[in-house]
Amino acid sequence: MSYKTILVHVDATAACKDRLQIATALANDFEAHLIGAVATGVSRFIYQSSIGGAIPDTAQLDSYIDQLRTTARNTLDDFESFAKGKLVSSYESLLVDDEAGAGIGLRGQYSDLVVVGQFNPDEPGPATLPDFAEYVVASSGRPVLVVPYASSHGALGKRMLVAWDASPNASRAIAGALPLLRKAAHVDIAVFNADNQGITHGEQPGADIALYLARHRVNVNVLDVRSDIDIGNALLSLAADRNSDMIVMGCYGHSRFRELLAGGVTRTILQTMTVPVLMAH
Repeated sequence: MSYKTILVHVDATAACKDRLQIATALANDFEAHLIGAVATGVSRFIYQSSIGGAIPDTAQLDSYIDQLRTTARNTLDDFESFAKGKLVSSYESLLVDDEAGAGIGLRGQYSDLVVVGQFNPDEPGPATLPDFAEYVVASSGRPVLVVPYASSHGALGKRMLVAWDASPNASRAIAGALPLLRKAAHVDIAVFNADNQGITHGEQPGADIALYLARHRVNVNVLDVRSDIDIGNALLSLAADRNSDMIVMGCYGHSRFRELLAGGVTRTILQTMTVPVLMAH
């Protein structure tokens, strides 16, 4: 498996440049086609309402929609200039008439990897809701690389930390991260408080997933971690101690209408992440 199509969410926030830096580097590393997608924030339900007569001033609505699309096209122009400057051999722009979670989640189904940004409460995008990242993970069915807004990054995926709890979500995250794991110089597999999880991990926690990865030519180091603090903060602390530049983990939660109710570990990571995190649900 390799990444042949990478989708990156593009917006006008300050953190977007760092996201594009990572996405273009990955596209070059894997010789992948890169799609820069911007969501206008124009929900398809607006059109349905206007057709049904629920919105009386359709001319004013059309003017507002035109403004949103003009802003989106300008953002895509910036993406194309950036991709060209980074010598990406194959790329395209995509304008999506929807809010970001639904639009990027849908387009992500046709990609091997989706790159999005962590939600920044101090700079919310006009089309981006607070649960954007986890909603894309849940709705796309693809591995999603979430890039933090608070820091810039150099080399990515050289020292990777995998959070392993023997769950289907963690398995999907590892499968989605395989192209990166193969390229990594160092991979740690962290198993937290295995004694508290019954027979889930077998006789030797982490041994089975390490053997699985070894067959994919990934050399790993299994860490049996005991922690008295919550797992989310313990994982971030371990990443700092191991000098990890990426975390791989399952995304946990359940859907209720539009919202994904994230589990405790997922919520902690998405709110306080310090390095990019590759997630799958």
